[in-house]
Amino acid sequence: MKSGQFAIIGLGRFGSSLASELTKLGYDVLGIDKDEDVIQEMSQVLALAVIAESTDEEFLRSIGIRNFDCCIIAIGDDIQASILTALLLKELGVKQVVAKALTELHGRVLGKIGVDRVIFPEREMGIRVAHQLVSPNLLDFIELSKDYTIAEIAVPNRLDGMSLKELDLRARFGCSIVAIHKDKGIVIAPDASEALHARDVMILIGTKDQVEQFEASDIR
Repeated sequence: MKSGQFAIIGLGRFGSSLASELTKLGYDVLGIDKDEDVIQEMSQVLALAVIAESTDEEFLRSIGIRNFDCCIIAIGDDIQASILTALLLKELGVKQVVAKALTELHGRVLGKIGVDRVIFPEREMGIRVAHQLVSPNLLDFIELSKDYTIAEIAVPNRLDGMSLKELDLRARFGCSIVAIHKDKGIVIAPDASEALHARDVMILIGTKDQVEQFEASDIR
């Protein structure tokens, strides 16, 4: 397993998709839902899935919720439970709280009470969010097919000033930079002499494994 622990509260379509993808990526995931049938089904996917009410403060304390790196509230249709759960997680000191919003107003309330990131599931898929949560430089992630992905990645400081020839992504990882967003505009099909800068955004194409290997690398 990779380091980093996630708790996902609410295992409906969005929550279960997110939980499954984070598990595939090699992370520890705890699933929480009040529906016994849902928990039974997700127990086949997750190492740990428990039946509980997320507004039960004693339960959250008992599982050491504050020790999780990120808690995602993916409650389906109960806005009050979503807001109360968010408040509890913030009060209990969870490092990062992410919450699904059902409406624009719900999203504004979540933002007001300190939720670190608000997600609108109609706009964002669970698979895409999973990759964004575990890769801080990953800005967007689109599956082209079962094998190939387009990823939008902010250039990390360690690559500042490096040319594409020096980076040599294709030889090292098998993926390719097809465009670069720069302050002056977008560079399509950049040539090998093009230099990367810390404020640039790279558009990569490759397999999920290739993109993940590049993201996890410490090349400089």
